[in-house]
Amino acid sequence: MRFKYRQIVLDAADVGAESAFWAGLLDGTVEGGDRWRNVWVDGGWALAIQHAPDHVPPDWPDGTPQQQIHLDFYTADLESAHQKVLELGGRVLRARDNAEAHTGVRIYADPAGHPFCICWLPPTDLEG
Repeated sequence: MRFKYRQIVLDAADVGAESAFWAGLLDGTVEGGDRWRNVWVDGGWALAIQHAPDHVPPDWPDGTPQQQIHLDFYTADLESAHQKVLELGGRVLRARDNAEAHTGVRIYADPAGHPFCICWLPPTDLEG
């Protein structure tokens, strides 16, 4: 079976704030209305935000409700990604464990509370 589109859809009470956050973080654009917004990156449909007026953010890592899904992003420049997340309205859920580590992860929440990870790798591991 071949699917024309493959996409992650996030629920949010405020589709404007949520779609602006993801478009800003991914250097994308937003299209859509009050109930549904699409985030486009490099001409492709990357992510969608669906209006869910009763959305309750997950209580990560082990609260109620628990997370159902999360996104991972890999970069060689963790500090630039960190600043961008904060400027766009994201928040840190768990800081990196070891600032000197060769690889690692920092966990954030977007404006609607969805957890996501910024993982860092050496630049040579991200080439290609």
